[in-house]
Amino acid sequence: MLGALRRKAATGGSSASVLGKSLQVIRPSVSASRVSSNAGKEILLLQPRGIVRVRNFSHLVLPGCSAGLTKTRDVFSSIQSETIMQKSRRAFSSGDGELVDAVVPFMGESITDGTLATFLKKPGDRVSADEPIAQIETDKVTIDVVSPQDGVIQEYVAKEGDTVEPGVKIAVISKSAEGAAPAAPAEKKSEKAASEPSPPPEAVKEDKPKAKVEASPAVEKPKAPAPPPPKRTATEPVLPPKERERRVPMTRLRKRVATRLKDSQNTFAMLTTFNEVDMTNLMKLRSDYKDAFVEKHGVKLGFMSGFVKAAVSALQHQPIVNAVIDGDDIIYRDYIDISIAVGTPKGLVVPVVRDAEKMNFAEIEKTINGLAKKATDGTISIDEMAGGSFTISNGGVYGSLLSTPIINPPQSAILGMHSIVSRPMVVGGNVVPRPMMYIALTYDHRLIDGREAVFFLRRIKDVVEDPRRLLLDV
Repeated sequence: MLGALRRKAATGGSSASVLGKSLQVIRPSVSASRVSSNAGKEILLLQPRGIVRVRNFSHLVLPGCSAGLTKTRDVFSSIQSETIMQKSRRAFSSGDGELVDAVVPFMGESITDGTLATFLKKPGDRVSADEPIAQIETDKVTIDVVSPQDGVIQEYVAKEGDTVEPGVKIAVISKSAEGAAPAAPAEKKSEKAASEPSPPPEAVKEDKPKAKVEASPAVEKPKAPAPPPPKRTATEPVLPPKERERRVPMTRLRKRVATRLKDSQNTFAMLTTFNEVDMTNLMKLRSDYKDAFVEKHGVKLGFMSGFVKAAVSALQHQPIVNAVIDGDDIIYRDYIDISIAVGTPKGLVVPVVRDAEKMNFAEIEKTINGLAKKATDGTISIDEMAGGSFTISNGGVYGSLLSTPIINPPQSAILGMHSIVSRPMVVGGNVVPRPMMYIALTYDHRLIDGREAVFFLRRIKDVVEDPRRLLLDV
């Protein structure tokens, strides 16, 4: 029989006939020796893709048994699996390349996720390449998600308030002019409902008496008397109703600021020392040279540059204030990076003026103005806020007269500036009005002793009251 099968395959017989004959069951009348002699031979199976050789078709045949169908079953199972894979295998396509994804960008080395704060565009709006379509709030900054290409926003796959990570898809952009049409199913439903005929008036009339009959037993039941309102005791406070309260979730920036400030209180042994500064000479210097300063440098001369230069001089005289505790060690910094606290509508940010000891008044003013503008606009980067060895906080711009600022970790001290108030002062034995400002230094008492803190604040007072000391380094 095997020889006949082989000859049949060679002459181009149909694969169905060959396969059908190859699966015939050998009758019991066939001797075992005859069948076993066929072991080791091969047959050819015709398939749509070509000819397949099947070796060792039969190993041993017993009366009333099939002729070694194990190998043949393996062949058929492989053929079926290949056919299924060919049918199910299709190339993935996003509308023939017409759809692109807008994903969350890289947010910085120290930031692993953020909160999807708001969408700047709606589905169906046309956007240009690199145009912001959403904003993500992180612990430090707000980051824009931009459209990768020109097109139309088809849909958003994330919701406002979701926590997203870099690389996560939040929107689908269609390159074609067709926008999203989310209202189509609803319109179809309304059209279908309108097309349905209204029930005849007789059916409506029949339904009304049934409702009355069903409702009548409920009226007959006696109603339980309502319990009297609880009486308030004299000591119980009267709270406002909940309807007059609003609960809003904290932004990630606010939560981050709250965590850092509380950690600062729990970690540092904070102590604050105060002094007062006569602003007469610094104000006169500003008044005399403000026009020439703007004409040459293109930026206004403010008080902040004078206090930054005074802080640099004080840090050089008291390097322990520029140091920080790390475990059982003290790290002395040989550079001076001044952090400037800036209040924004979204929260407090602290950009850094790097290498302030190498800058003059004009460079400091330009740097502070640029960083403050970025912080207000929400475009400041994480690198511009990282680090810092000492912080200056100016609460005087808001009218603060006196405060005790909190240290910005991992720093060891912070200087607080306040409002300028004209007060009577004794000068040369005479009482005269002077523009005075209170200044405060909060420091980590674990590292900085009171002596160094007072000398530091006194140095700032001396430099601000007489800026000529900066020229002579005295």
